[in-house]
Amino acid sequence: MADRDTLPLPLEVRDRLAELELELSEGDITQKGYEKKRSKLIGAFLPKAPGKGMDPSVPHERRTPVTPGSSSRYHRRRSSGSRDERYRSDVHTEAVQAALAKQKERGKMAVPMPSKRRSLVVQSSMDAYTPPDTSSGSEEEGSMQGEGTPTSSQGSINMENWISRAIHGSTTSSTTSSSSTQSGGSGAASRLADVMGQTHLENHSTPPDVTGYTTDSIQVERPQGSTTASRATPKYGNAELMETGDGVPVGGRVSAKIQQLVNTLKRPKRPPLREFFVDDFEELLEVQQPDPNQPKAEGAQMLAMRGEQLGVVTNWPLSLEAALQRWGTISPKAPCLTTMDTNGKPLYILTYGKLWVRSMKVAYNILHKLGSKQEPMVRPGDRVALVFPNNDPAAFMVAFYGCLLAELVPVPIEVPLTRKDAGSQQIGFLLGSCGVTVALTSDACHKGLPKSTTGEIPQFKGWPKLLWFVTESKHLSKPPRDWFPHIKDANNDTAYIEYKTCKDGSVLGVTVTRIALLTHCQALTQSCGYTEAETIVNVLDFKKDVGLWHGILTSVMNMMHVISIPYSLMKVNPLSWIQKVCQYKAKVACVKSRDMHWALVAHKDQRDVNLSSLRMLVVADGSNPWSISSCDAFLNVFQSKGLKPEVICPCASSPEALTVAIRRPTDDSNQPPGRGVLSMQGLSHGVIRVDSEEKLSVLTLQDVGTAMPGALMCVVKPDGVPQLCKTDEIGELCVCSVATGTSYYGLSGMTKNTFEVFPVNSVGALISEYPFTRTGLLGFVGPGGLCFIAGKMDGLMVVGGRRHNADDIVATALAVEPMKFVYRGRIAVFSITVLHDERIVVVAEQRPDSTEEDSFQWMSRVLQAIDGIHQVGVYCLALVPSNTLPKTPLGGIHLSETKQLFLEGSLHPCNVLMCPHTCVTNLPKPRQKQPEIGPASVMVGNLVSGKRIAQASGRDLGQMEDNDQARKFLFLSEVLQWRAQTTPDHVLYTLLNSRGTIASSLSCVQLHKRAEKIATMLAERGHLQDGDHVALVYPPGIDLIAAFYGCLYAGCVPITVRPPHPQNIATTLPTVKMIVEVSRSACMMTTAVICKLLRSKEASAAVDVRTWPPVLDTDDLPKKKPPLLYKPSNPDTLAYMDFSVSTTGMLAGVKMSHTATSAFCRSIKLQCELYPSREVAICLDPYCGLGFVIWCLCSVYSGHQSILIPPSELEVNPALWLLAVSQYKVRDTFCSYSVMELCTKGLGLQTESLKSRGLDLSRVRTCVVVAEERPRIALTQSFSKLFKDLGLHPRAVSTSFGCRVNLAVCLQPHRLGKLADQGTSGPDPTTVYVDMRALRHDRVRLVERGSPHSLPLMESGKILPGVRIIIANPETKGPLGDSHLGEIWVCSGHNASGYFTVYGDEALQSDHFNSRLSFGDTQTIWARTGYLGFLRRTELTDASGERHDALYVVGALDEAMELRGMRYHPIDIETSVIRTHKSITECAVFTWTNLLVVVVELDGSEQEALDLVPLVTNVVLEEHYLIVGVVVVVDIGVIPINSRGEKQRMHLRDGFLADQLDPIYVAYNM
Repeated sequence: MADRDTLPLPLEVRDRLAELELELSEGDITQKGYEKKRSKLIGAFLPKAPGKGMDPSVPHERRTPVTPGSSSRYHRRRSSGSRDERYRSDVHTEAVQAALAKQKERGKMAVPMPSKRRSLVVQSSMDAYTPPDTSSGSEEEGSMQGEGTPTSSQGSINMENWISRAIHGSTTSSTTSSSSTQSGGSGAASRLADVMGQTHLENHSTPPDVTGYTTDSIQVERPQGSTTASRATPKYGNAELMETGDGVPVGGRVSAKIQQLVNTLKRPKRPPLREFFVDDFEELLEVQQPDPNQPKAEGAQMLAMRGEQLGVVTNWPLSLEAALQRWGTISPKAPCLTTMDTNGKPLYILTYGKLWVRSMKVAYNILHKLGSKQEPMVRPGDRVALVFPNNDPAAFMVAFYGCLLAELVPVPIEVPLTRKDAGSQQIGFLLGSCGVTVALTSDACHKGLPKSTTGEIPQFKGWPKLLWFVTESKHLSKPPRDWFPHIKDANNDTAYIEYKTCKDGSVLGVTVTRIALLTHCQALTQSCGYTEAETIVNVLDFKKDVGLWHGILTSVMNMMHVISIPYSLMKVNPLSWIQKVCQYKAKVACVKSRDMHWALVAHKDQRDVNLSSLRMLVVADGSNPWSISSCDAFLNVFQSKGLKPEVICPCASSPEALTVAIRRPTDDSNQPPGRGVLSMQGLSHGVIRVDSEEKLSVLTLQDVGTAMPGALMCVVKPDGVPQLCKTDEIGELCVCSVATGTSYYGLSGMTKNTFEVFPVNSVGALISEYPFTRTGLLGFVGPGGLCFIAGKMDGLMVVGGRRHNADDIVATALAVEPMKFVYRGRIAVFSITVLHDERIVVVAEQRPDSTEEDSFQWMSRVLQAIDGIHQVGVYCLALVPSNTLPKTPLGGIHLSETKQLFLEGSLHPCNVLMCPHTCVTNLPKPRQKQPEIGPASVMVGNLVSGKRIAQASGRDLGQMEDNDQARKFLFLSEVLQWRAQTTPDHVLYTLLNSRGTIASSLSCVQLHKRAEKIATMLAERGHLQDGDHVALVYPPGIDLIAAFYGCLYAGCVPITVRPPHPQNIATTLPTVKMIVEVSRSACMMTTAVICKLLRSKEASAAVDVRTWPPVLDTDDLPKKKPPLLYKPSNPDTLAYMDFSVSTTGMLAGVKMSHTATSAFCRSIKLQCELYPSREVAICLDPYCGLGFVIWCLCSVYSGHQSILIPPSELEVNPALWLLAVSQYKVRDTFCSYSVMELCTKGLGLQTESLKSRGLDLSRVRTCVVVAEERPRIALTQSFSKLFKDLGLHPRAVSTSFGCRVNLAVCLQPHRLGKLADQGTSGPDPTTVYVDMRALRHDRVRLVERGSPHSLPLMESGKILPGVRIIIANPETKGPLGDSHLGEIWVCSGHNASGYFTVYGDEALQSDHFNSRLSFGDTQTIWARTGYLGFLRRTELTDASGERHDALYVVGALDEAMELRGMRYHPIDIETSVIRTHKSITECAVFTWTNLLVVVVELDGSEQEALDLVPLVTNVVLEEHYLIVGVVVVVDIGVIPINSRGEKQRMHLRDGFLADQLDPIYVAYNM
């Protein structure tokens, strides 16, 4: 205790310490808690030596604010004013700031700020982005030790100091804000809210490391004595937005941000909910288990509360029309309604006499002047629409009473401004269902409605056809003397229908009967104490709800004078209603909290305000939990101007139950209004807990008075059976009274659930024989029968089993520096369902002057505040430009429309922050791998654990007797010489140019002679020995083929290399160089054009051109032929090498021997039935894999003519390939996916014109897509569908499959037409549907088409002759059963003989090319393809009568991503993402440090970029149970794609991490 007396502590701190000691002595607080709180309190007042982490250059007073002015938050709570201070309007703000401070003490990590392209940044003035180091005199700068050498003591500041400084706001982040700390205001509170990103100050006040944080001891690490330790972690905003002149970002490397994100995500998350999923086959959803420690209701069962007796006053009229008749005839001069213009001047006074006469006129004209005498258009009881603008209450009133007099049912609705207003379509549906055919409107409104060219009012979208009827007197004829409306006593006929918009945007009509209308007016008159001729000011919408009930109906019953203030006037002058109260000495005013708030903001310059005449201020939305702050603040300011505290009367109402409760204006000012300070935690479990301990997360509610006269009220459980709640339980209020609505028009089912509810007690007995009406309000009845409303059913969001109210979350968001960044009241909070739970979305309009960084800081603080106060995570927080959210007619936000836009991706936010990592706690458990089948379970024969072993083979080559002459030769070079002798003039190759004409062709003898000359050149100019490697760098064409055979003739080993792209040398030339070097090529052969390119300036900038091997130009060939053609001695020597870059960015070259090459050609010849008489069209890249074999080798072996179409020519003329196929009447054609895509996209709209040009594809029997991936079923199907009209048979399209170890495992040409019966036909490619969830666990589960999570897989083609396939477990190498997912292993005569690498990695070599099974058939040598797939025996039979085994390729092992113990194939996630929004044209995903990164290409305006972030996150969660870490939106064409049309995801990843993508937007999901 000694220290407390020696230190000069301020009084309030001493008081607080005394309280703490008392709590400790009474056992209310533990010793540990006592010490922690005490150290916090006195930490700031402990003497500190300068240099102990404090910088001598910081002025003294900023460091230790001991002045009483620096009010601590405890002091503010305790100071007692005239009223209990705790209910001041800033109580919520204060709690929010305290919650933020709490977060800050924990030292949260910085959130990486999203990167945005300059064009997207709303405010582009340069001064908003000062570079981090030059921020004007910020504390960071001052606090660096002058010499830049940090002393070791800098890190050793003690913890108490650090925390106390965090509380007292001395660690300010810039001089401007720190100066405000001293001004004595609530400096502490505002500083507490310092953004979390700014806790990264220099190390002299390092926040504690939160990853291993325990409460008792926190050590602060010392910096190692090096200068780097004192560098601040990059602050998140500036670096990315600071740009040099040419728009290249400075600093802010992506990888640094990702690291930041990873660190943030390591933070301890709140304990996860019980896992939803038991992740077996189905990954079943588990029912949420309640937490045993959650608060439960313990009170007794509540009793229904009865309102006071509805006293019948003798002279009350028997109906509202009777009242109108009485006042219209007795006191016709009495004012009924005064309307205002936009300057606040009285525009028009409607007297009771005029109202009576005009209403009669309207009634007469509608009944008698529409239609004919025999066939009137409307009859009593019909519904009529009332369409009046908000500034014309007089015309509305006349029309409304006109309808009542004519016994019609008015349906007041909003004026449709455009043909597709927010929500106007739904109103149209309501009118249609009510059978409305006539709409009453005013002259001005009729003129303002949109007109068609003929001057007619068009039919609005979704509306019925209406007759528009103008109600102005001058247009109507006078009723005859003897006509008089039929005025009867109020009965059960419908009086009017009030529309109500539901949570989902649909519009319902609530019917109110005449007796309910009258009883409601009587109940309001009694509870509000209305008397004749009182003046009432109405700011509310007079067409519905409180505005209609007080300002149009009850006022007429009591002959009151209403001063109506239009919304347009409030916009111009928010004080107008207060001025009118003063001017007319009004007794009553009806307002919303918004109007009070606006008046507060505007009242500064107002002198002569006197509100003493008011006896009642009806607050229409007083049931809204946050209206209390407006009420308190309003009273605070205007109490000095005559406003009495007891005047403020909040009320609760709903369209169904009309007025539910209203606080009565009392004369007794001593009795304070009811308040409830409730624990948010309790409320979220539906339980009422009065909270005094934890001041942060409380909700302060004001009562809305007692039940209405003549009503019975109870509270029932919100869902399930309407059982009475306990006294300490929150439920839905229900009312039993004459004065409620009676039905939703035309909807009997919904009506029963809402208007005919029979509440039961705990034993199930009815509490009343009369039905109750559900009000849609959540709350409880407190002591003294006072009602408290805690929220609306519509705003209820159930997240993880806990209930949160949208309005409370709005209040918390607004309390974070309310007016600075967002407009008050322009915040929408709703929930969306993602992955079986509701997720909270907050959308706010941001002020145009706030900078990127401001907004981002505000967002990160809102997240913390909501987390701190409601203990719930916000899934998505979006800021949109001001004035862009859809509005309701009176300027509020149209919630359902906003939600709709959000889900459609057309909200166009300017800032988005998603927090799926913190919110989504119900992911299925990561999977543990199952133990595999061991050798013990292998049964005799071909069964693995009871299943047939998954193995299959093509036809056996040995048994096939075919008249294959080429089989006699071991080497392709010999086949060519034989053809040159036997059929010298037979054309083997024809090359087409982009116009479709023949560019060049080669016959057998021409090719042979050309090859001979090239062989001579290699020997003479290249001085090459046999076995030397030669790189062939040619464009696709004839030269490439001649050069290849030239190499074979010279005994050299050719390697085909794609030439560098002349427009893109910098990126394509290094790949050429790499292949040339890795393949150890002794020389390069190419054309003159490429020769020049290789020596150009651009080339020397990209690579070191001096290290090229000799380059031979084959355009200039020697004349003589070689003396002798080389003949290899051993068929197992190398024929050629095949190099390709895999999608994972690996360059792999495989060696092909002469034996394998000949076997390969023979296999293809047999499968495709190729003969010299055939023509084949080829549109492929001839550089590697099957593409090269079909382009260069097959024609020489089989003798057929190849029509060569370079794919690059299709970019000029997309129809080139198909036109050639049609023109040459080709039956077989080969293409790649990129070619197919070019045709599908480029010719989609041209099929008709192609047909007229004679394009006919009916002769095509096989169109094979050459690929090394899972078949792209969507593309092949859309291609088939598109060209079906041009004669393409749907069964003609099929795919092949090859890989590095075996360039073609499957190739499925279909046999159509006559050939189908001749035995060689393969069956149809079969498509199966597998469960994507099972696939993640390496299991195949076949499902029905269209079932959820189904993935279509197409067979990869028919297995080539001589190929055997088995499916093996990639880890254990054991064989797998039929329909099991495993690695595809292949054994075949045309397997490659190994990798060619400089490093000679033998282990990899033997594993990939010479693997054996671990059990079963352990003798066969297999090559591992590196692809996952499965075999499935189908019902079909092949030519030999055998059952057909279909091979399904799922994806490459090295592309698959291991996430959460499951295996994901990028293509599946990409397919889901591409489907989510029309503007996403392409997508690629990859992982980085276990974060999933999704890159999408945007085809649309950059404004749409941010719409994609939530959509992408949602779909990946929903369909793949994965949380996206980073979403990157880029321009079209940024995702690199190789020649085979495969995405180069690793190149993309490298580009992203090196900041080379120039993304439009990068979002880092928290």
